[in-house]
Amino acid sequence: MDRLFERVGGLIAEGVHNLNFVTPDHFWPHVEQLVRRLRADGCSIPFLYNGSGYQRPDLIERYAESFELFLPDFKFLDASFAELCMGDPAYGDIALEAIRRMVECRGFLRPFDESGFITAQEGVLVRHLVMPGHANESCAILKLLHREFGSGLPLSVMSQFTPVPECTRRNSLNRRLCPEEYRQVVACVEGLGFEHVYLQEGFGDDDFLPDFKEAEPFEGNRRNPVP
Repeated sequence: MDRLFERVGGLIAEGVHNLNFVTPDHFWPHVEQLVRRLRADGCSIPFLYNGSGYQRPDLIERYAESFELFLPDFKFLDASFAELCMGDPAYGDIALEAIRRMVECRGFLRPFDESGFITAQEGVLVRHLVMPGHANESCAILKLLHREFGSGLPLSVMSQFTPVPECTRRNSLNRRLCPEEYRQVVACVEGLGFEHVYLQEGFGDDDFLPDFKEAEPFEGNRRNPVP
């Protein structure tokens, strides 16, 4: 923990705008301890909980005691699709309740004020990755989010899905998203009247797909080796 605290302190000293904890659920006791120690040491930048949406709703209030920003995914709504992709048909219900509680605790992310875009300090932004062959599923998710939270909910609607070898073995989701599919979902976003939406122009992104056959598959590790 001391070594982690020192390394995170180095990032803060470099002037980062926030600390982004990506899928930290399985390290939660350690993350909570780290965050408390950073706050006690005088750190005032926002902490960001970057998760899958598959969070225990009863823990959200506790998370919000440590985190100002939440970036949850809303991946699936259809139970059979959720079971196929992650083995739990209840994902949609769990994610929706978790997001409800995040919004109750921290409100919507505010990406700008009267002067223009600002560095976010607090709030929730929901991300959704459009999957090939499932544009209608994406539209159903957007309609649900609109019913629950209204047009002011900030969204990130992503097009970057990239198939991996397991997709080929399963003969499922074994292609990238078509521009026409993404345009269908964007039209749904516009038709529902969402006010704050980040869209993605590219289709497929190999930068985040490491080659685990390499001894050091992550490029960042090669540039900054851990002593």
